[in-house]
Amino acid sequence: MPTPDAPAHDIPVPTAHGAPAPDVPPVPGGPGVPDSGVPAPAAAGIAPEAERALSPLTLVTAPIAYLRNAIVPLVVAVVAGSFNPWVLGSAAVAIAAMLVGGFVTWRTFRYQVGSERLEIRRGLISRSRRSIPLERIRGVDVTSHLLHRLLGLAVVRIDAAGGGGESEEGKLDAVTAAEAERLRRELLHRRAVLRGETAAGAPAAEAGTAPGAEPAPEADADEDVYFTMPRGWYLYAVLSLGYLLTPFVALATVLGFLGQVADDLASSADADAAAQRAYAWFDGTGEQALLAIAIGAAVVLVALMPVSAVVSYAIAHWGFTLRRRGDALVTERGLFTRRSVTLELRRVRGHELLDNPLERLRRAVRLRAVVTGLGDTATRATLLPIGPRDRVGEVVERALIPYRGPLTRHPGAALRRRLFRAVAPFAAAAAVAAFLAPPWVAVALAAVAALGVPLGVDRYRALGHGDDGRQVSVRSGSLRRAQAVVRRDAIIGWTWRQTLFQRRPGLAHLELAVGAGGGAYTAIDAGFDDAVTFAAGVSPELVRPFLVEGPDERPAP
Repeated sequence: MPTPDAPAHDIPVPTAHGAPAPDVPPVPGGPGVPDSGVPAPAAAGIAPEAERALSPLTLVTAPIAYLRNAIVPLVVAVVAGSFNPWVLGSAAVAIAAMLVGGFVTWRTFRYQVGSERLEIRRGLISRSRRSIPLERIRGVDVTSHLLHRLLGLAVVRIDAAGGGGESEEGKLDAVTAAEAERLRRELLHRRAVLRGETAAGAPAAEAGTAPGAEPAPEADADEDVYFTMPRGWYLYAVLSLGYLLTPFVALATVLGFLGQVADDLASSADADAAAQRAYAWFDGTGEQALLAIAIGAAVVLVALMPVSAVVSYAIAHWGFTLRRRGDALVTERGLFTRRSVTLELRRVRGHELLDNPLERLRRAVRLRAVVTGLGDTATRATLLPIGPRDRVGEVVERALIPYRGPLTRHPGAALRRRLFRAVAPFAAAAAVAAFLAPPWVAVALAAVAALGVPLGVDRYRALGHGDDGRQVSVRSGSLRRAQAVVRRDAIIGWTWRQTLFQRRPGLAHLELAVGAGGGAYTAIDAGFDDAVTFAAGVSPELVRPFLVEGPDERPAP
């Protein structure tokens, strides 16, 4: 049986001359200056800084980082070698090499903030030199692991256009916390000067202090704190399936370790004798004992699910803060590893509201920014963790642009497609199992098919698209529902997709190409004619050249 979603044909609509949407301010008070890529004359007023080295405490952090990656192989080698002197000596040599590597890193790593570029060079035998144009910097993130925080250090990650996907273009590990903050401000300030967004002689408080100076903790005069995470929000972790399954992830790790131990024992000389003793124990009382252990472990895991979810969630999002510094949104979070992410407002194209069925029961939702040129959007683009929808809406009102329009409900044919996809496969499998499998298999499959009815209805109720004059919104999903809100001028293309099974009821997938966030957002199973009219109303300059005018629509001669 062919699937209902087999692709049949696409009807793409290209952008106008391939031109991207203009960079206009996404929120009131934004910079509103396009990224022309041409250095401004004011850049001549910025002098390059002197070359700098990492903190001397790199002699501590670098060997520990090397050791963290090699500790398991070293321990296994020492234990498996029965603490043989040669093995112990080899482990000591490896640890000494890590210490030397930390010293070489500290002595050879140099960075320099120039008037137009950030230069990074490192290496003794195999040398590397990286030059990052300041005007292409997209973001500067500051991260402090537990060891770094104890030593007053931080890691600076520079994300730049064309930097190779989701990896950072430059990384400084480790500098002092004060130097990390100064670098963040200085790099963003110099980039703004090169783009003509600010003058070279702007006050240091707007983007950085004088080279080598210690910045004050609250040096930004225009900083505005939008959100500080209340303690009660950590309890929302029990609504997240990913955090609830944390004990099972830990159990899988333990079972994997025990499997390795069992393999080592099986290869030993006493393996046969150990197997005979285990068989004798299991043949006696071992079967009942294993059953009791399994039941007890299952009960403990289920009891630990909410506790571990809250604990792991609190560790990841401890002290979550969202603030605005100048022309950027800054998020900070983490208990042991403190991470600060800077998102330029000029690159924010909209936002997403995400939830699942458990979160919807509690009217909870997550907030994520739609940002151009941002890797690892699942974590870096997070503006708010799980929280009450009303409170999240208040933050959207202050930090972004809320969507104020309705969502158009999709045709009834979309409901039939949702029900077919959720029910038909399991119903067909139940019919086959009724003849070829035990009765309980057919009953189980029939029950799953029955559960597909409310799932299909919920998926249909989630479908919708709309326009409020400034922004466009599309929504879909049930187990993971997402409502994307993007600026109208951020849309750079439209695509209609119709499968063989969508043509007869007149449905189509309408895809909005944004070039930010996920790259495109889809209005699933919208009415084809309504989708064309909708797109033409939002982006007439893109769509109308491809429309065929009817006899009544042609201008009079």
